[in-house]
Amino acid sequence: MAGVSTKEIKNRIRSMESTKQITKAMEMVAASKLRRAQAQVMNSRPYFEILYSTINDIVDANRDFSSPYLTKRPVKRVAYVVIAGDRGLAGGYNSNILKLALSEMEGKEVVVVPVGKKAVDFYKSRALPIFTEDYREAEDMSVSDCFSIAKTLCKAYLAGQIDEIHVAYTNFVSVLSQTPSTLRLLPLLRHETGREGSASMDIVYEPNSVDVFDAIVPEYLGGILYGALCESRAAEQAARRTAMDSATQNADEMIADLSLKFNRARQAAITQEITEIVAGS
Repeated sequence: MAGVSTKEIKNRIRSMESTKQITKAMEMVAASKLRRAQAQVMNSRPYFEILYSTINDIVDANRDFSSPYLTKRPVKRVAYVVIAGDRGLAGGYNSNILKLALSEMEGKEVVVVPVGKKAVDFYKSRALPIFTEDYREAEDMSVSDCFSIAKTLCKAYLAGQIDEIHVAYTNFVSVLSQTPSTLRLLPLLRHETGREGSASMDIVYEPNSVDVFDAIVPEYLGGILYGALCESRAAEQAARRTAMDSATQNADEMIADLSLKFNRARQAAITQEITEIVAGS
C-alpha cells in the first residue's frame, strides 16, 4: 500500500471492524433461526408421510382405482411453486434454486407461484406468467397458506387450466450442505407394490375410497408444500450462517493484514523522522 498514509489505513481497519461486527451478529441470528427451522423440519415430516402412506393404501386396495389426480394427460401448461428467500447475504441459496427452476421451465408453457421476495422479483423481471403474488414473505408463511396454495392449484388442475404441478425448493441436508431440487406434485404416480386388496380388508372408507382419496390429495399437497417450505427455511439459514461465518473470517484476515501494513507504515514514518533529525543535526 505504497503512498497510503497511516490515517487512511487506520480508517480502513475501523471500517473492517464495523463490518465484522455486522457479519458476526448476522451469523448469530442465523444460527438461532436455524435451530427453530430444524425443529420445524422434523415436526413437519410425519404429517405428510402418514398422508402419503394412506394414499398408497387406497390405491393399492383398489385394482381398478381411477382418479383425475392419477390420470396422466398431454402436458400443455405446467405450474411451478418456487420457494426462495426474502433477503440476500445467504451465499448461493437464492441463485441456485432460481436457476434450477428456470432451467427446468425452458421450452414449456409455465405459470409460476413464487414464494419469497427474491422469487417474485426474479420472475417479474423475466416477464414470466405469475399465478399470484400473495406470498412475497416466505418467512411469514404459515401452514394455512400452504394449504391455500394446494387447494387453489388442485382446483386449477381439475379444471384443466394446468396439466402438471411441480415444487422447486432447497433440501436441507446438513448445516454445510443444501441441495436445490424439484418435485412433481401432480399427477401422482401409481406405485406397484403387490399389495392389491390387502388394505381393503383392514380399512373401510366412507362414503367410498375414491371420495376419500380426492379429499386427501389437496391436504397431502399442502403438507408437501409446508415440508418443502420448512426445508427451504432451514437451508436458507444454514447458507446465511455459513456465508456470514466466511465473511467474518475474511474480515479478520483483512484486519490482520491492514494492521501489519499500518505498523510497517508507522515504523517507516518514525525511521524517516529520525533520519531527518540526524541529518539536520
